[in-house]
Amino acid sequence: MMKKVCTGVLAVLTAFSMCLAGCEADKEVDIKLDPEDPTAIEIWHYYNGQQLNSFNEMVTEFNETVGMEQGIIVEAFSQGNVNELITKVADAANQKVGSGEVPDMFACYADTAYEIDKLGLLADLSPYFTKEELDEYVPSYIEEGRFDESGSLKIFPTAKSVEVMMLNKTDWDRFATAEGVDLSQLETVEGVVRTAKQYYEWTDSLTPESNDGKAFFGRDAMANYMIIGCKQLGTEIFDIKDESVQLNVNKNVIRKLWNNYYIPYICGYFGAYGNFRSDDAKTGDIIALVGSTSGAAYFPEMVTVNDGESYPIEALSLPIPVFEGGEKYNVQQGAGMAVVKSDEKKEYAAVQFLKWFTEKERNVEFSISSGYLPVKRGANTEEYLQQILAIDGIKKNISANLLESLPVAFQSVRDFKLYTNKAFKNGNDARNILEHSMQDQADADREKVIESLKDGLSLEEAASSFTTDQYFDSWYNQFVDRLTSAMQ
Repeated sequence: MMKKVCTGVLAVLTAFSMCLAGCEADKEVDIKLDPEDPTAIEIWHYYNGQQLNSFNEMVTEFNETVGMEQGIIVEAFSQGNVNELITKVADAANQKVGSGEVPDMFACYADTAYEIDKLGLLADLSPYFTKEELDEYVPSYIEEGRFDESGSLKIFPTAKSVEVMMLNKTDWDRFATAEGVDLSQLETVEGVVRTAKQYYEWTDSLTPESNDGKAFFGRDAMANYMIIGCKQLGTEIFDIKDESVQLNVNKNVIRKLWNNYYIPYICGYFGAYGNFRSDDAKTGDIIALVGSTSGAAYFPEMVTVNDGESYPIEALSLPIPVFEGGEKYNVQQGAGMAVVKSDEKKEYAAVQFLKWFTEKERNVEFSISSGYLPVKRGANTEEYLQQILAIDGIKKNISANLLESLPVAFQSVRDFKLYTNKAFKNGNDARNILEHSMQDQADADREKVIESLKDGLSLEEAASSFTTDQYFDSWYNQFVDRLTSAMQ
């Protein structure tokens, strides 16, 4: 059974923080722990691979140094992937039969934290930080953790990511030499579409068979395309105020998203074949993609055409394209840590670990090894990145393609407005619709186009029935209905 938050100093400070509606406390809570009787903190997370190794090493370092001095022991447990972690936390929070107890702290995204907070289980972290301390962090990272009416801080940032464009420069150079294209064409969404059409037609011309051109571009995370595309075009699809959400599905904006993804997709200019677009780049089925910086390490160094043919490639990282005339928005993503309401000692101990973990050098080392970005403003500079990479042993653990993407990612934090919608009820369900609705329709209709091409129709003829206003209207109405139902 979860313990209630103690009264006294903490309660006063918490009330003070709430009445300021999100303003930080002027004085940090100072609680003395006992090294002879240490306070144990259990953390659940979903880290794996290099990120897991780095996190475990840091937990050990904390326990043997600051933790030992202050009287804090951190125990960290991986709960599988992020979806498995979400399920286990929700089951524990709802006291489902067979589930464990809720941990003291867990990694989560805003929508999960929102649902757990509705059960009254999350601690407000504001009283444990001074204003000066919070000012050291990227402001939008802190604001993401404030999703209730009081402005209390319920999620603390530990590592973030943005999206970048990754390009197979080797095959791009061949295309550019033959067709006279330029990298500046990839600065806008519309420019990517025009370039993809040109690439398809060029690759089609290289073989005697007609309509066998190759896709140029693909993207991971369609929900990001929908949400950030709307923001670039001046619309916030989920407008959240005072914990109520207004759905803004501007038809003209969604049509522009449709025209610049669905249409080129059914024509074969864009593609999605494997589980991730980096898989498609490995097989040469696409040569450009937009994905998270955390996925840059998986961009290939070799293209394998078939069992007997492969060749090395050079990768190039670029900022994400922006809609013509749109604002420069990029997605802000990456889980943070939520602390469960408990006694003041446990909450204080959990926050001390978070402060230690997000110190500049330590946080940069943890973040960049797995393609994430540090959370403090002073750490998000290319100069500081180079200082960290110069430390013995750090650079060798980072893939060449990830190293290529990091300066672009750091630049994006400075040059783009970072955005993620605030959490709301059934937010995961709504995001799932954004992720699949347009993509599923595009997949199904691309197959129909391919069948028509086999029957001897031209590409224009094969796609014509899917490019009408009536066809878009039908999909759009279903899309709005599904979103509306999911959010009720």
